[in-house]
Amino acid sequence: MPSYITQSEKCLLVSGVYVLHYMEAWGSWEKRILKSLNSMCTELSIPLARKRPVGEQKELLNKWNEMGTDEPDLSLFRPVYAPKDFLEVLINLRNPNYENGDSLSFRTHLGLIQVPLKVKDIPELKEFFVELGLTTGQLGIDDSTQVPPELFENEHVRIGQKVLAEQDSAAAQQYIRQGSPTALRAELWALILNISSQPEDILYYEQLKTNVIQHDLLVDSLIYKDVKLTASNDDYYFVFEDYLYQVLLCFSRDTSVLGHFAYNSASPPKSYIRGKLGLEEYAVFYPPNGVIPFHGFSMYVAPLCFLYHEPSKLYQIFREMYVRFFFRLHSISSHPSGIVSLCLLFETLLQTYLPQLFYHLREIGAQPLRISFKWMVRAFSGYLATDQLLLLWDRILGYNSLEILAVLAAAVFAFRAVNLMEVTSLAAAEAVLADLSTLKVMPLLQIFLFATVT
Repeated sequence: MPSYITQSEKCLLVSGVYVLHYMEAWGSWEKRILKSLNSMCTELSIPLARKRPVGEQKELLNKWNEMGTDEPDLSLFRPVYAPKDFLEVLINLRNPNYENGDSLSFRTHLGLIQVPLKVKDIPELKEFFVELGLTTGQLGIDDSTQVPPELFENEHVRIGQKVLAEQDSAAAQQYIRQGSPTALRAELWALILNISSQPEDILYYEQLKTNVIQHDLLVDSLIYKDVKLTASNDDYYFVFEDYLYQVLLCFSRDTSVLGHFAYNSASPPKSYIRGKLGLEEYAVFYPPNGVIPFHGFSMYVAPLCFLYHEPSKLYQIFREMYVRFFFRLHSISSHPSGIVSLCLLFETLLQTYLPQLFYHLREIGAQPLRISFKWMVRAFSGYLATDQLLLLWDRILGYNSLEILAVLAAAVFAFRAVNLMEVTSLAAAEAVLADLSTLKVMPLLQIFLFATVT
């Protein structure tokens, strides 16, 4: 069983009521997604997949490096779902064992998530994220209590160069918990993710590209639409539009991605050869990688374009980030880094350590999770300034955990608490939290974990 699964989840995967309920909920959600996809096919009279005519293949090959200049008519295409739709599914999750009040402690939880999973409290988070402590040097913080920042940074760079020279993945993971120097980040992440760009990896990417050239999928239009709606309108990422198309179109064809379903409570969606509906021997996974993109999906790739400029290397890094981390942000599971646990951790932190703010927002109909959910689902991509986002993702890789997303979301609310206490509606609360681009991630996390709450 893959190392990404915790011991508690191994038990849940084989015998837990939670997981059984999750699988039922996910099955229902999958049906909704597929229905939306099939409805689009019917309405637009286009197939899920088709072989491109030779002339179209040549045209696409010629413009492969400038697909951003293409302006197809996407007005009739719509995202299959958005994060807010997925949140409604999570809100409706229940565990039958607790319907009759068996868990008295959980009945005091007043947030939107009503599944009694175990999440870390502040003392446990402090122990887990011990390297983020106030007395430890951090890249991303302007002043250090122990060492002048320029001295710390110089020494940190020297250690990072040594880690890279030794090609020690475990040491790189430990090192990056204090942040990565900009010049070393691309190599450190590749080392941690075990990406080395061998000739066979480049050949594999070229094979995926050939598949894109030869076959047109309905999801291609969804990818185009998503990039146009998100990254193309982002001041940081619009210049990477061509890279995003290349990576995401190849990703949709990559059957090796199906491997992550072995440790995912979801199952890949299936399509059937025309006229053979329901006959398993005529079933194929659709899209081939089993992942239907949702609104904002391209933002998982966009920040990586700052680090990797060679398409096959960029592709490998993204694919590994997805199968290790990002898939957990849009699938239902009991994993500590799964989106259900992250939502519960965020709400528990606010309710426990900022109760006055939590109750105020709840009373005015502005449940905090309705605001923070979109940040967590996209791992804050598109919300933070890129340099701050990369510092945050350093810690995701360093701790092999997405829990820091929930902690940061709570820290943002704590930082804006004075203003939030004055709002009287959900719209006003959203306005207070509309722009996160000026926030400094590491001071927020440090202050929230080690100074604000006890």
